[in-house]
Formats: sequence, C-alpha cells, structure tokens
Amino acid sequence: MTDLDTAQEAGAPHVSVLLDEVVAALASGPGDVVVDGTFGAGGYTRAILATGASVIAFDRDPSVARFAAPISASFGATDGRFRLIQDRFSQITAYLEDASVDGVTLDLGVSSMQLDEAERGFSFMRDGPLDMRMGADGPTAADLVNELDQVELARILYVYGEEHASRRIASFIVKRRAERPFTRTLDLAAVIERALGGRKGAKVHPATRSFQGLRIAVNAELEELEAGLVAAERVLKPGGRLAVVTFHSLEDRIVKNFLAERAGRTPGGSRHAPPIEAGAPPSFQLISSKAIAPGEVELAVNPRARSSKLRAAVRTTAPVWSAA
Repeated sequence: MTDLDTAQEAGAPHVSVLLDEVVAALASGPGDVVVDGTFGAGGYTRAILATGASVIAFDRDPSVARFAAPISASFGATDGRFRLIQDRFSQITAYLEDASVDGVTLDLGVSSMQLDEAERGFSFMRDGPLDMRMGADGPTAADLVNELDQVELARILYVYGEEHASRRIASFIVKRRAERPFTRTLDLAAVIERALGGRKGAKVHPATRSFQGLRIAVNAELEELEAGLVAAERVLKPGGRLAVVTFHSLEDRIVKNFLAERAGRTPGGSRHAPPIEAGAPPSFQLISSKAIAPGEVELAVNPRARSSKLRAAVRTTAPVWSAA
C-alpha cells in the first residue's frame, strides 16, 4: 500500500513519519548544519532544531511558507539557525558548497496536507482540478491525461503506478477524452474505476495506482530523487549523515541501490539515471544493512506510516562518485 492510498483512505493529518528514527540517524547537535530537503509542514525541521543544529530547508511547494513563518520567527530572525529555500531538493548544490553540511534528510512522496487540499488535485477522494503539481510550474495531470498518446499514457501508469491494467485504463481514458477533456479529479477516478470493473469490495481504491503514476510523472519524482541523492553525496562532509524516508517500492529501490552501490555492497544503478563509475572507493557507509520500519506504537497513531521505510548512511572520506 502506498503513501497516497494510506493517507487518502485513512484521512490522516500530516504527521512526520519515523521522526525519532530520522533524528537518531542524523545524530545532529549544536553547531551542525542539516538540510531538510522536503520541508513540508516542518516536522523534521522542528525536531532537528531542537537538537541545537541549524537547518537549511528546501521545498518546491510555495504553500509551505505558512509553516515556515513561525519557525523563521523563532529561529531564523533571532539566531539565524533556520532558512527556507523555495526550490527542489535536487538543486541543493546550487546553494551550498561541496562538503558543507553535517546531515541531509528527505521525506519522499506526497504529504497528507497536499492530499487534504482538493484544489491541488492530488486526491481521488476529493473533487478538484486535475493538477497534481508540487510546485507552481510545468504540465499538470490534466495535460498528461488529455494530450499523451495511449501507449505513453499506459507506460506511465504501468511504470510509475505499477498498475498492471494500465493498457485497459489508458484505452478508457483516451475513448472518454475524445468526447470531452478531463479537468476534475473525481471524473478521472470514476473512469478508472469503470475500466477496472468497479470496486468489488476491494480495500484499495481502483484509482490509487493510476493517480500515483500520474503524480510521479507530473513532478518527475524519480528523476528528482536520483539527482537529489547525488547532490546529497556532494554536500555532505565526511562523517555527515543521510536519512531518507520512502513510501513505495519505486522510491525505496532507488535509495537502496544508490546506498548499496556507494557503500560497495552490490552493483546498483537505475533505469532513471546514467551509469556511474565502478570500482571507486565507497563514499557511504550504511548505518543499517536493512531498512528501518515504523514500530507498532507509531502505526497505531499514524496510519500514514504503514508503508514507510528509513534508509540511512554516513559519508566517508572518499571522493564523490562521478558519472561514467
């Protein structure tokens, strides 16, 4: 089950997932500088600031400014320990120098607060414009659904949404859009549901995987993750720590392979990024060989955490790996 499925069907408010585990993995303290690459509502940032460290936060979503304002008033204006940069986390190196920070954390996927805002168009449970953009620019989900040819649309649903009925769904979408274009979330969700023959008692909404696939494509999330991991490797000091929380298999596979490869464990690589040099000295040491999952207590109070995994590693003294 994905973060999208969990948050939408449980109606959970946004609560930072694996918060204690992320803070422990970062092991930050006074004098440290940590990048929160996915600021969101600021949960990780506030916890990191509580350790005495400074935080440089990134988020492409302009709506998060309302959450940053009180933190900035408390920590930014008074002692300069917080600032928010409105940009993608893949752009970290445009703002920071190599080996300049002590920690980087990423909380991937869509947040519950974005799902709760119908006008953002992420939710198949609430009616809103078919948008799905985390930022304020680029094509919307409506653009993809109404303009892509059937083969490419099916590919997006299959690869990014892991939807095995992608061809059937794409054919239903293309047939319906010939009559009138898609503009609303519930309209698209209803067509997907019809393509799959209704709910038939299924625990997961039929549109879950398709909406995930469209959202990932609209925001280039996997490419952003690949670039963000490489950027984190570059800005982390030796001994600096990387902590990444994922919510579905596509994200987790990318993070797992990246860290395993950089730690010299197994050949990694990804279809979303070019191959990188082999045989280079390890640039990361894994903190744990296995992903860290939420405990029963957290699952009881935060259903959004169900599919989450934390992977963490420490930057070594080895040079940054370069593209082949």
